[in-house]
Amino acid sequence: MTALGFLYPGHSAEDDYPRIEQLLGSDIRVDLVHTELGADAHRVDALDVAALRELGSPERFAAGCEALRLTGAEAVVWASAGGSFVHGHTGARNQIRALAQAAGMPASSSAFAFVHAAREIGADRVAVASTYPEEVALLFADFLGEAGVPVTAVRSAPPPTASTDLATWGTDDILTLARAADTPEAEAILLPDTALHTAAHIPTLEKELSKPVLTASQVTVWEALRLTDRRVNAPTLGALFTREPLVQV
Repeated sequence: MTALGFLYPGHSAEDDYPRIEQLLGSDIRVDLVHTELGADAHRVDALDVAALRELGSPERFAAGCEALRLTGAEAVVWASAGGSFVHGHTGARNQIRALAQAAGMPASSSAFAFVHAAREIGADRVAVASTYPEEVALLFADFLGEAGVPVTAVRSAPPPTASTDLATWGTDDILTLARAADTPEAEAILLPDTALHTAAHIPTLEKELSKPVLTASQVTVWEALRLTDRRVNAPTLGALFTREPLVQV
């Protein structure tokens, strides 16, 4: 049994994780611990850079790390792209180094998971389809570029008021956003928001877009598997879970 640990901010689309656990169809256990949100973080329209930086503070990690140690988790991933990349590439790496020290196990974040997943599928250029405010979405593009993953286009959809509203988006809503971001040069579409349910929609998205789609919950679980040196073939989770590894990171 491989036990994977995740720190997830607040409550929104966390049920994607047990769904993915079922889809993996293997001896994989997913343990998810919620971290606290600030008052403004409940409002998507208030999720500015400062609020996102505060999401991943060491104080908010501390209690979650202790809970994950008790589950026997072998690796931990901070299940927030925005709460990582807003620190910039160097800042995000320092954040994950501190998380690994606090947890006493290998660590990463959803932001780095996107970088590693894009390399895994051989996507040299990607498009970003985001529900973040434009200012924040562009920071993600900068983060990817600094990590060596050029971005061909960024599409930032007008967000609803509450993060819980994002959790109600279905295939059509997500597909509309992804199509708006897609360009002929993009070799994959990235959906970085962990507040979106995407695990059930990936096959449809990839079929309609005719290219790999990387979503927050999908790459986050894949990253935890990577940290534990596990590979699982799960076609229902898209191209990322069906291809042979192209690189070792």
